[in-house]
Amino acid sequence: MDYTEGSGKQYHIGVGPGEVGRYVLLPGDPKRCAKIAAHFDNPVLVADSREFVTYTGELDGVKVSVTSTGIGGASASIAMEELHACGADTFIRVGTCGGMDLDVKGGDLVIATGAVRFEGTSKEYAPIEYPAVANFQIVNALAHSAAKLNLPYHVGVVQCKDAFYGQHKPEELPNHEELLRKWDAWVRMGCLASEMESAALFIVGGYLRCRVGSVFLTVANQQREKAGLENIQHHDTEAPIRAAIEALRDLIKADQKQSV
Repeated sequence: MDYTEGSGKQYHIGVGPGEVGRYVLLPGDPKRCAKIAAHFDNPVLVADSREFVTYTGELDGVKVSVTSTGIGGASASIAMEELHACGADTFIRVGTCGGMDLDVKGGDLVIATGAVRFEGTSKEYAPIEYPAVANFQIVNALAHSAAKLNLPYHVGVVQCKDAFYGQHKPEELPNHEELLRKWDAWVRMGCLASEMESAALFIVGGYLRCRVGSVFLTVANQQREKAGLENIQHHDTEAPIRAAIEALRDLIKADQKQSV
């Protein structure tokens, strides 16, 4: 069913074919889109619909875009589905996270190799036994760009959830026993950080045969707080944006070489 009644635009994001590039950055916050688009050449606001704001511009002469996804896997999966329908096939999530491993400090970048599927969206796409993993090429490009920019970073598995307050006040919730037991297990397994979108994006990307990766700013680390360690908060997202932009440049160059 065509809910747009023949407009040619995607129902939720308000974008049509040809209006976005193959390469798309995915922040959660709509207000972050203009900040990211400022790194593009000739950025243009393409659409502003619900939580989905889209700009399209160029990097090194190649069309690229940024679309916000809102909070959580449900809206992020909608954005990816509709962007893919418009021609996009390479996505980098640019977001924030809360540290879990004690070595992950506020201000550090986290680059996800995979994600714990403690959320609901991905379960409607694939059985829980199927792993949520990032694209290897994107992981490498992000790690290379973070090192090139001299930004502190960590590479590994992150945890994804649907309930923000299930992480931050689990003791108060009726399901506290399961929340606390599983959190302890993920910490013991070496999870680097907790966030809310990558598991869904990795699974949906697998289904759509897209390349997907994620890079995050660590805002703070509640495990460091519990351990009595320094726990400085950082909120400026410029570092992961810069890392993602440089990674896109590397991906564009690699794709161009491969197509020759």
